[in-house]
Amino acid sequence: MPGLLRGMARTAVVAGTATAVSNRVSRRQGNRWAQQGGYEQAPEPAYEPPPPPPPAVDPIEQLQKLAALHEQGVLTDEEFAIQKNKILNAT
Repeated sequence: MPGLLRGMARTAVVAGTATAVSNRVSRRQGNRWAQQGGYEQAPEPAYEPPPPPPPAVDPIEQLQKLAALHEQGVLTDEEFAIQKNKILNAT
């Protein structure tokens, strides 16, 4: 058991030393970059906002246009009824 504790203590010392050295090197390098002015953050890319959603279609306006087409004879009674049901069921 004493060998196990000694090994664990040695590992802890080595790990702590390595962490301290690594931190010191990083801090020193950061200071050098700051003094040289060579460290600049890249600007964040600018994104365009998404386009606004299309305006909502007014079902009454659609029905009026459909009725006008029916009165002009462009749509048959059957076509008018089908399109009217689509408009009314969509709301």
